[in-house]
Amino acid sequence: RERLQEFDPHMVHIATPSLLGEFGLKYANQEKLPVISIYHTHFISYIDYYLKSAPFLIDFVKSKVIESQRMFYNRCDMVYIPSESIATELMEIGISPLRMKIWKRGIDTQLFSPDKKDPHLMRRITGNNHPVVLFASRLVWEKNLETLFRIYDGLKLKNIPFNMVIAGDGTARKIAENRMPDAVFTGKVEHNVLAELYASASVFVFPSVSETYGNVILEAMASGLPCVIADGGGSADFIEQGVNGFKCDPYNEHYYIDKIIMLLGDKNMRKQFITEGLQYSKAFDWGQLAETYFKDVKKLAARVAVGIEE
Repeated sequence: RERLQEFDPHMVHIATPSLLGEFGLKYANQEKLPVISIYHTHFISYIDYYLKSAPFLIDFVKSKVIESQRMFYNRCDMVYIPSESIATELMEIGISPLRMKIWKRGIDTQLFSPDKKDPHLMRRITGNNHPVVLFASRLVWEKNLETLFRIYDGLKLKNIPFNMVIAGDGTARKIAENRMPDAVFTGKVEHNVLAELYASASVFVFPSVSETYGNVILEAMASGLPCVIADGGGSADFIEQGVNGFKCDPYNEHYYIDKIIMLLGDKNMRKQFITEGLQYSKAFDWGQLAETYFKDVKKLAARVAVGIEE
């Protein structure tokens, strides 16, 4: 606290409602300093996955998390929300819409680009020239891995030639390897390698509904990779159904399977999704987002400079 007093801030930026975040919020409120925060992680959506073995605790824990988040964010002056669907969910649990502002995230379209396509990459990885269904994410249960396993099983039953490539690592990797024995697991990869995987795959599948934003969807679209994703969480906002991708009933593997097969067999649809996805992804510019952030910071800090209190 003494160091903070010496620093003499005009406002406080809090990344997440952790113990440190709570300390920062309490300090700011006591000192009558404005607070800006960014809603990064949709913790509420994790509860069903991590308490599935103790379902009697789910409602209780959810109510406590909701109460904690409501109290935290309603004491902030401005909360950046990455997507409209997440903003709606937060309003439903009692977070004031007056404090929320849609602030999406940017993408490096120089890094993630169709130009990164390597026609030989997937053959080196898989040993064949079959179409590649790519999943890229941390291998943790809140990514709806159980539905991913069923998608894999269903595609296998269709007896169509395909490869499943899994880019990422996590606590569920060993189980995932056992459940999808013919899939190729790359482990965690650097961004430049991920960009090549996106650009060289055939279809991107992503059943997670726990995303506040879903960067991987934008990265795939910017790489010219058609997407088949869950109709849930922040990711769903990126997809206009049947125009630049497909959204599916999150837990029904048959929807994903049907759409994947449709895309693999329809060159015109693939071309449309690629074109629309590339156009859509160009709108997400970090420079513009940074400009918005610093304007908001100056506006909030000016309240202290002129002695204004809300």
